[in-house]
Amino acid sequence: MKYINTIGVATLCKREIWRFMKVWNQTLVAPVITTLLFLAVLMLAMGSSERMIDHVPYGQFIAPGLIMMAIVQNAFANTSSSLMLAKIQGVIIDILMPPLTGSETVFCMVIGGVVRGTLVGIVVMAAVYMFIPFSLLHPWIGFFYVISASVMLALLGILTGIWSQSFDQLSAITNYIITPLSFLSGTFYSIKQLPEFWYYICHFNPFFYMIDGFRYATVGYTDGTVAMGVVVMTVTNIVLWVVTTILFSKGYRLKT
Repeated sequence: MKYINTIGVATLCKREIWRFMKVWNQTLVAPVITTLLFLAVLMLAMGSSERMIDHVPYGQFIAPGLIMMAIVQNAFANTSSSLMLAKIQGVIIDILMPPLTGSETVFCMVIGGVVRGTLVGIVVMAAVYMFIPFSLLHPWIGFFYVISASVMLALLGILTGIWSQSFDQLSAITNYIITPLSFLSGTFYSIKQLPEFWYYICHFNPFFYMIDGFRYATVGYTDGTVAMGVVVMTVTNIVLWVVTTILFSKGYRLKT
């Protein structure tokens, strides 16, 4: 019977969390400033004091999307940068050599990404609330989407870190895949305003479901269905977990 290496798992989890907490001004404070700048620009540009989206003030409509964007971007950055730096600095052996299985290592790195994403979400939510008051109408739904979104982007960050051999490749994934999917997910607008073709295309974007579900949890508005979002997020995370664990266990692009 295979026992879990609790000491090793706890140590690696602590390492992944301590790594970003040492530079808290970059990992926790900077996302607050970026989000508030987005919020200010959008409110001024769109005339948010008058604009409504299905009886929801525009400021309250975009606030959950901006919060979720900060969460997932930091969850992704934590795991991808951890692996990339380990490769560049030649210390990837410190992750591969300990007596941990692939699933245990992936679990530890995901925990680091989830903790960072959740902490950023709490700080950003508090900052946004000072300017755009909102209520958490469905806290358990909100909790599910925050955690599942953080897990999904942490896993995507690990996959990106495994595949990338340089910071240029890492930046390419961020700029050409992660950022477009984030911005084209209904963060700043209702997808019901899109042409029919693009409306249906958005339903294939998992980022849409995480933002739409979190928006429902905070302001009660949704462009899709909460149940479908739960299914999509759960299935996506299971698939990503299996793929990531297999690649990590084989040492794909990690041992060379």
